[in-house]
Amino acid sequence: MSESVARLTARLTETAPGLRVESGPGALGQYAYDASNYRVPPQAVAFPRSADDVVAVLRACKETGVPVTARGGGTSMAGNAVGPGVVLDFSRYMNRILDIDPAGGTARVEAGVVLDTLQSATALHGLSFGPDPSSHSRCTLGGMIGNDACGNRSVRHGRTSSHIEALEIVTVDGVRAVADRTGLHAVDPQDAGLVARLEADVRRLIADNLAPIRTELGRIPRQVSGYQLHHLLPEHGFDMARALVGTEGSCAVVTAATVRLVATAQASTLLTLGYDDVVDAAEDVSEILRWNPTAVEGMDEAIVATMRARRGPDSVTGLPEGRAWLYVELDGDDEATVNTRAAQLLDVLKAQGRMTGGRVVRSAAERRSLWRVREDGAGLAARLVDGGESWPGWEDSAVAPENLAGYLRDFRELLASHVLTGVMYGHFGAGCVHVRIDFDLATDVGRTAARRFLHEAAALVVAHGGTLSGEHGDGRARGELLEVMYSHRMIRAFTAFKDVFDPDGLLNPGVIVAPAPLDADLALHQIQPLATEFSFPHDEDGFAGAVRRCVGVGRCRSDAGGVMCPSYRATGEETDSTRGRARLLQEMVRGDIVQDGWRSTEVRDALDLCLSCKACSSDCPVGVDMATYKAEFLHQHYKGRIRPRSHYSLGWLPLTSALAGFAARPLNALLRGPVGKLLARLGGVTTKRRIPAFASRRALRGVLRGAKSGESARAVLFIDSFTRAFRPEVAGAASRVLADAGIPCTAEDGLCCGLTWVSTGQLSVARRIMARTVAHLDNGDERPIIVAEPSCAAALKRDVPELLGTDAARRVAERVHTFTGALTDLAAPDWTPPELPADVVLQTHCHEYATFKGSRPTDLLRRLGVVKVDEAEGCCGLAGNFGFEAQHYDTSMAVADLALKPRLDGIDQDTPTVVVADGFSCATQIDHLAGDRGIRALHLAELLDPTADQAARPGGTP
Repeated sequence: MSESVARLTARLTETAPGLRVESGPGALGQYAYDASNYRVPPQAVAFPRSADDVVAVLRACKETGVPVTARGGGTSMAGNAVGPGVVLDFSRYMNRILDIDPAGGTARVEAGVVLDTLQSATALHGLSFGPDPSSHSRCTLGGMIGNDACGNRSVRHGRTSSHIEALEIVTVDGVRAVADRTGLHAVDPQDAGLVARLEADVRRLIADNLAPIRTELGRIPRQVSGYQLHHLLPEHGFDMARALVGTEGSCAVVTAATVRLVATAQASTLLTLGYDDVVDAAEDVSEILRWNPTAVEGMDEAIVATMRARRGPDSVTGLPEGRAWLYVELDGDDEATVNTRAAQLLDVLKAQGRMTGGRVVRSAAERRSLWRVREDGAGLAARLVDGGESWPGWEDSAVAPENLAGYLRDFRELLASHVLTGVMYGHFGAGCVHVRIDFDLATDVGRTAARRFLHEAAALVVAHGGTLSGEHGDGRARGELLEVMYSHRMIRAFTAFKDVFDPDGLLNPGVIVAPAPLDADLALHQIQPLATEFSFPHDEDGFAGAVRRCVGVGRCRSDAGGVMCPSYRATGEETDSTRGRARLLQEMVRGDIVQDGWRSTEVRDALDLCLSCKACSSDCPVGVDMATYKAEFLHQHYKGRIRPRSHYSLGWLPLTSALAGFAARPLNALLRGPVGKLLARLGGVTTKRRIPAFASRRALRGVLRGAKSGESARAVLFIDSFTRAFRPEVAGAASRVLADAGIPCTAEDGLCCGLTWVSTGQLSVARRIMARTVAHLDNGDERPIIVAEPSCAAALKRDVPELLGTDAARRVAERVHTFTGALTDLAAPDWTPPELPADVVLQTHCHEYATFKGSRPTDLLRRLGVVKVDEAEGCCGLAGNFGFEAQHYDTSMAVADLALKPRLDGIDQDTPTVVVADGFSCATQIDHLAGDRGIRALHLAELLDPTADQAARPGGTP
């Protein structure tokens, strides 16, 4: 800790008791990044709970000369949310909605409120906040104000600045004030004189620069670059609130805002239009705008291909033929009128002759699916299906919409002349193009080439009458380029405006005014590949390249949608997000802030609450797989050292459970008493859960007597360790259902996928176990391998080939199916299952969700006739060994509270409802949560078992 930070911390202890301030390697490593190309390690991170805390921080920083950077969700793409001094994280505590006034159409919110939280609250009144960036599930209102965010519907609603009534700010001197549409007003009367002088200085500045402000600013709808001083012109009423929007925290710190809301449309529909390329798509924008759409969004084929590769071929449906697409949303007072207008627009565009196809998307579910592809564009474009990497830096230029096609045509030629490739998408209806480019930012030669390209790109967009930034702000990426866009007089006016508010340059230094060089502080650097157990076949630099996948878009910080990231959803801490962990692993590889490499305790602690659910490998747009990274880290961290006790007791469970089968009855009786609790404590296992009862070895043999063998068997039923040890009846049911579905199986017992050794980071043992299994299964047999336990199926499908790295392992992996997948892909066309209940509560295993994307249990159940499938979207919280470990019990239950427990609590005992959970962990958690009410989870095989007594099933229908 530097002397200045030590003094600052001591000062804050006096002036803001209880303020959380962190300055260890863990916090500094995570907050050194946002979603940009930049890495600027702070000296400390503060988590204010009130405006008074912000006042205390700013006063202490002023006294000690330490810079301050305000931060919301950390999704800034231009380097706006990283800084060298104190980072203020508003998202953790200052995230309250203070007031909603439905009659006045306004809301008052703290800076750390996530946009989706506000939207959910205002939707109850038929209102919403107009701007809707693709990061709406995790971006904060403070961040949106900082960079004047827009969003997918900016054609209708414009920029954030258009919706701001008042800002509550703290100046660099620690003075609280309110900026509104008439000026600047002190909160505390004793500060009135100081605030009045500040306002007077601004008024003089505007009066001295009327000509350049009127001629250079506000020329096109998306002109975000620089400061928006035109709002202070006399004809605009000296609107100080709107002038401070887009200043990126470089003039004052926003603590709260009063925002104007818009009415929610009664009806809307979506058109998807196909084109040969993005230029053809742009040519049609002018015609589309005449139809008053709410959104006109563009996207190219690379993003769609990556989405399908990452989440399955059915993850993107409803797009017409083409290599580029436009989404056009229309709204109105009723559905019939909207649909009529959509059909008319489609006819007009067909007559224009540029479309390759077009359709109206009537299904709400399909519309949500299509919007997700667009919203994940930044992440999907960062790591494409072919493995190529691309980067922001010129991701946000904008021109007038009528100039878009010409600009894109020239821009593509500029890319080609520099031998660069850009993945394009964005707000075509507003003339704003997002593009990620395959810059080489790891070498001096590559950085020099990138600098040359960016200067030429700036000159090009200016020549087309455009702006460097259309919504993300200038930040560190484009501040240097403002001199290409604006006159020297305008640049001097920007400097003077900042000097009025921040004469010492302490607020977000290096941004907009006196900008840092655009190629300074780049995060990407040349690295030495690390020797690892996993092969990381999809990443050129192995482990280092794998953890570099995280580019900070922050989808893991969402509270809803998908499954990632359960621990973040439970704690709300950056360190417990996929992004936070990935950033620390990047620092570990770098060896600067985190200097202990594989032995790092900071990285170990950050990974501690990772449930290894693997959801991030599917939900993360760039495919971060934290479960695999954690397994590798634990292996390296504990190599040659004593491990946590649970690694032995739970990691070696397949072996101990096999031995337990020889004396299951007396052992179960022993474990139910005091000896069981003692053994649990000795093994690092929580005593708050019942230890599942072991099955005898005879039990499995009994239930499998009917399994086929020899040539009549079409598939192999792999008997995993959990099924063998704890619920052999599932194996019997699976065998009968598969035979009934036309997939008779031969049972394969005595093998193991190695999962428990992987999840506890004992990879040397896992490799030996896996190698034995692969050698046995890769014997020339090409029949499908069906696994009843989803986590074991996922291990065979993904972990085995990535850990062994052999052709044999890959051949085995290709044959693996979950039970759901087998019935989806292999069942006889005329198979009819037994009569099923009308209602099912479903808990899908996270590993199945992440690894087997094309066969979802919920889809199969609906196809088989279940009318209502209430899926608990999210992790059950037990997650294998995680929820059994004593130190993780509380987090496990907190995760269960997010989705699973509310579904179980909502089951009406008088209404027949079946609970289905194929995963042993999920079923165990359900028993823990609701077993005392007689609720037990069935495996899908038990539900479909043709020999089962329907009336006898727990919660079943007679």
